[in-house]
Amino acid sequence: MTVERMEFPDGDLLVAEVSPSLLPPVRYRGRVFVRIGPRRDIASEAEERILTERRMAYMATFDATPCLGAILDDLNLEYIKKEYLPSVVTPEVLADDKRDIKEQLASVRLYDRIHGCPTYAALILFGKNPRYYLPGAYVQFVRFAGKTIGGEVLNEKRFQGPLFQLLPALESFVSDAIITQRPVAVSLFREKTVINYPNNALRELMMNACMHRDYQSNMPIRLYQFDDHIEIMNAGGLYGEARPENFPNVNDYRNPIIAEAMKEMKYVNMFNQGIRRVQDMLLENGNKEAVFDVSKLTAFEVTVPSTVDATQDVTQDVTQGGTQGDTQGDTQGDTQGDTQGKTLDIWIEEQIRNNPKITTEELARISKKGLATIKRHIGKFTHIKYVGSGYSGHWEIVENNIGS
Repeated sequence: MTVERMEFPDGDLLVAEVSPSLLPPVRYRGRVFVRIGPRRDIASEAEERILTERRMAYMATFDATPCLGAILDDLNLEYIKKEYLPSVVTPEVLADDKRDIKEQLASVRLYDRIHGCPTYAALILFGKNPRYYLPGAYVQFVRFAGKTIGGEVLNEKRFQGPLFQLLPALESFVSDAIITQRPVAVSLFREKTVINYPNNALRELMMNACMHRDYQSNMPIRLYQFDDHIEIMNAGGLYGEARPENFPNVNDYRNPIIAEAMKEMKYVNMFNQGIRRVQDMLLENGNKEAVFDVSKLTAFEVTVPSTVDATQDVTQDVTQGGTQGDTQGDTQGDTQGDTQGKTLDIWIEEQIRNNPKITTEELARISKKGLATIKRHIGKFTHIKYVGSGYSGHWEIVENNIGS
C-alpha cells in the first residue's frame, strides 16, 4: 500500500493505493475480505480456496525470490562472467549477447528485473558475503571424542561463503581431514587397507545437504564426526512431492535454481540416484548402510557408520585359524597323539630359529601339514611371538621351554 499527498487549490487530498497481494489470501483480524464489483464481504470457503490457488500460481521458490536491499556489487561478478555464464550459455550465444549484466543474470534467474536486485540464489551461489543476508548459510564441522555429542570437542571448523568457493573447500576437507586409511593385518603375513568412509559417499551427502537445505533457517548444516559414525543434518525436511512413504524413490527441489547451478558446476547430476549410490558405496567399502531420518518436520538427518574393523591381532588370528581348520578337513596329524604333536612343535621352533621370517604357508608346505594345523600349534606357544605386521615383521623366540 502506498499513500501520497496531493495539493489542490480547494484543499489537499490523500490518495491511498492498495495493490493486490501476490500471496493471497490476506487475513485481517483472522478474517479474509473480498471485494467483487460493488460487493464487499467476508470470503466464503469457496472464495478462499480460489485465493489459495492464486497464491500457488504466484508463488516462487525461495531461491528465485528477490533479495531486497542487495545490489550487484554484492556478487562476485568477475567469476560469474568468466566461469559461470560460459558454462550455462554456449560460446556463440554469449559472444552475440550485447545485453548488460543485469539482463544476462536475469536470463538465468539470478537477478529480479521488477525489484532491481539479485535473487537469493545469486547471493547463495556467488555472493561476496551470503551470511549478511542469510545468517545460517554455512557448514559447521565438529569432531567429538567418543560416540556421543557429550564428548570432548577435538576439532571445530566453519565453512562459509558463496557455494562456488565453499563446495571445493568442503570437498578438500572431507578428503584430507575426515577420510583416513590404514593397513590392518588380516593374517600372519597379509594386510589390507581399511578406509573409514568412502570419500565419494560423504561428498554426495554433503552436496545434497547444500543443495536441499532450507536457506531461510538460521540453522547451519551440521557435519558432526564421532569415533564410530558421522551425522549430517540440514534445515528443512522432505519437500514438495517427497514424502516419508516414497523416500528415496521420489524427489523434489526446494531450491531448483541452486540445484541447476550446482549441476552446471559439476557437483551434482540431478538424476535422483544419490541415495542409492551412497548406500552401494558404503556397502562396497565395508560400512553398514546409512540411516536417513525423515521423521523430523524441520530438518533432514543422515547417520553414516564407520567401517567395523573385524580384523584382530596376529595371535588371535592364528588361534581362530586353527579352530576354523578343524571344520575344514585340515586336522591331518592332529589325532596322532601328544608325542607327534610335540615333535611338530620342536620342528616348527627349529624352522623359526633358522629363518625368523618364514611364513606359516611355507611351514605348512614343508611339513605337508594343513595350514590351520600349523597355526594352531603356533598359537599354543608362549615363548614365540610375531613382531611387526605383514611381510615386514618377523618371529622372535624367548628362551624358555616349548609350550604344549
